[in-house]
Amino acid sequence: MKTTSPNVKISIRKLFKVFGEDPVNILPLLYDGIDKAELQKSSGHVLALNNINIDIFDGLITVIMGLSGSGKSTLVRHMNRLIEPTSGKILMDGNDIMDYGDYELRQLRQNRMSMVFQKFALMPHQTVLENTLMAPIVRGENLEKATENGLRWLKRVDLEGSEQAYPHQLSGGMQQRVGLARALTSNAEIMLMDEAFSALDPLIRTSMQDLLLQLQQDLHKTIIHITHDLDEALKLADHLVILKDGFVVQQGEPQHILLKPSDPYIEEFVSDINRARVLKIRSVMEEGSRRKVSHGSINANISLETLIAIAEGDTSRSYEVEDGGNTIGTISMQEVFQALVRYDIQHK
Repeated sequence: MKTTSPNVKISIRKLFKVFGEDPVNILPLLYDGIDKAELQKSSGHVLALNNINIDIFDGLITVIMGLSGSGKSTLVRHMNRLIEPTSGKILMDGNDIMDYGDYELRQLRQNRMSMVFQKFALMPHQTVLENTLMAPIVRGENLEKATENGLRWLKRVDLEGSEQAYPHQLSGGMQQRVGLARALTSNAEIMLMDEAFSALDPLIRTSMQDLLLQLQQDLHKTIIHITHDLDEALKLADHLVILKDGFVVQQGEPQHILLKPSDPYIEEFVSDINRARVLKIRSVMEEGSRRKVSHGSINANISLETLIAIAEGDTSRSYEVEDGGNTIGTISMQEVFQALVRYDIQHK
C-alpha cells in the first residue's frame, strides 16, 4: 500500500439516482430525509443512490462493497455513464463527465476505462486471443503490435497456450482471466470490476485476488472493485467504501474501518472477521515510540496472526516496527491481543 498521499482521479459529488416516472421531482423528498422504503411505498420510485460523495484515488484499488440492493453496481455504472444520474457530478481529472457529448463518451469508454464483468461477457464465437484484442481492434490499432501486447498479457495471467481456445472450452476461472487480460490489453488507466470474482469457486476466487494484487504492484492502475464479500474487500482495498440502501455508511482505509467502525451497521458487518489475519502491525503499533523493546524488530506490514506465531503467544514480548529499513514505531504483544478484541466489546 502506498504511504504517500495519492491524487484524486475521480471525484463523485452529491450523486443521486432515482428510478421511476418522475425522478427529478422526487429529489426534494430526498433532501428532506425520506428513506428508501418510505419513498417506494409513497411514490413508487426506487432510490438507488442517495447523496454519494466519494474520491477515487489515482493508482490505488478502491473497493465499493455492500449487500444486494445497496447500490454498488449502479454506482460503478455511473462512472462510465452506462447509467445517467438523476443529479450530481462525476469529475475525472477535474472535468465533469456529465458534460461529455457522444464523441467524448466513446473516447472515455474506448481509451480511458476498461471493465471486467461478473459473468465474464466474452464473445463465444471468438477465440481467447480475439476476445483479448477487442479494445485495440475497435480503436483500429495496428493488429500485429496489438497481438504482441495481447499475448504478453495472456502470459501474465497464466493463459499462455490457450490463445486459440474458445470460451466454452475454458473453466470459469480461466474465462475470468481472459476478461482480465482483455481489460489490461486495452491499456486503460482506469479499470472497473463489477463483482468480477463472485461467480468463481472459493479457491479460484482467492487465486484471482492474488493475481490482481500481483499485477497491481507493477501497474498501479486506478481500480474500482465492486464486491459483497467483506473478506475480499479487506484483502484488496487501499480505500474502502461501504454502502447501505444507496448511501455511504463509512469510507476510509480498511484497517481504520475495522478498528473504528462508525455505525452499528458497520460493527455488525465486521464482527465475525478474523481480526488477527486481517489487521496489520502498522495499524495498532505505537508510532514513533522510543520505548525499550525486548525481541528485535518486525515488518510493519505483517499481520497480527504472523506476529503472534513469531512471538509464540508470549504476551511479555515487544518489538520495534520497521518499514523500508526505518524504525517507525514499537508494538507490544499486549497491544496485539487488545486489538483482537472486537470494537463493540471494547466499548461496552
